[in-house]
Amino acid sequence: MKFIRSSYTFIIVLSALIALQACKAKKLIQKPAAPADTAKAAAPAAPVQETKPETPAPPPAPPVEKPDYNFSNIQFEFDSGILKTDSYPALDKAASAMKMDPSVKFLLNGYASEEGTPEHNMTLSQDRANSVKEYLVNSGVSSANLTAKGYGTANPVADNSTDAGKVLNRRVEIHKQN
Repeated sequence: MKFIRSSYTFIIVLSALIALQACKAKKLIQKPAAPADTAKAAAPAAPVQETKPETPAPPPAPPVEKPDYNFSNIQFEFDSGILKTDSYPALDKAASAMKMDPSVKFLLNGYASEEGTPEHNMTLSQDRANSVKEYLVNSGVSSANLTAKGYGTANPVADNSTDAGKVLNRRVEIHKQN
């Protein structure tokens, strides 16, 4: 009984695929144009000079969209250089803007909050910048256009004495090179 049910399902799927292909084939076949007036076609006509059909002017190109280089910061968890999944949409937006003009170069500046030693924070901020670079390269951005640099705890955007401030300081900033 189980074999009959599974083969019955297979037959239904197979027939649906065949019917779908038949529908596609019908759409591809063009019907010949019907003559406008059959009486005119039967009567002899005066010789007509052949004229070349005028080719329509190509439509104007759509306006080129200017890339938006105003990227949001990419945030990281405590003591981690691994991208958060909620950073993916911002990185995808940045990658699409970067691919619009492949001649523009970008800086990826990594930062850390003040927990840990300065050496550890410098390494951590470089790892964060490198993880953003790797994501962008995997999204199709040329690695030659990206420069990743870690700055440790330099340039905090918030107060490192609060937890909320530390969260904001664990970031990678993306800037267009001048």
